[in-house]
Amino acid sequence: MIFAHDTEAALLAAVELANSGLEPDTLTTVAELDRYFEKYVYTGAHTRTRAELESVRALRAPLRRLFTSTRDEAVQTVNRMLADAQALPQLVRHGDVDWHIHAIGPDAPLDTRIVVETAMAMVDVIRADEMSRFAVCADDDCEGVVLDLSRNRSRKFCSVACGNRNAVAAYRSRRRGA
Repeated sequence: MIFAHDTEAALLAAVELANSGLEPDTLTTVAELDRYFEKYVYTGAHTRTRAELESVRALRAPLRRLFTSTRDEAVQTVNRMLADAQALPQLVRHGDVDWHIHAIGPDAPLDTRIVVETAMAMVDVIRADEMSRFAVCADDDCEGVVLDLSRNRSRKFCSVACGNRNAVAAYRSRRRGA
């Protein structure tokens, strides 16, 4: 594990959210937001409204810019995100999850909690000088963000679909050349 569990979980959730805006858009209904909320075990308020969905969808482009920025740009963005949300880091424990950091109360809107959790995770990324863990998908037809948590930094594709498509293309190319 490169980062603490809560850091990795927040990064994975934020990257999936950023990539959900690519075609096909995978966050268009409140039910899809519900599944996202449950998949990443968010706690706190979840109004299940169209307004909440739209506010979460609005985070996708800013998150993408954050993940594809330089380290110095990321520092400015993260500091602004935390200040705007008036984040106050505190240790909390709930459910089956041991002590971890929350920096905003459970009653804050979901989009604000996502921003703060992402910013707190990015603090660890920046401090560890690990911005290179983020890249754009190596598939020529994809602009997805890749979060590489592998030890050998070998992840090139944002999804299994992109990886498989490229593996098949490489196989066919080798077969044609043989």
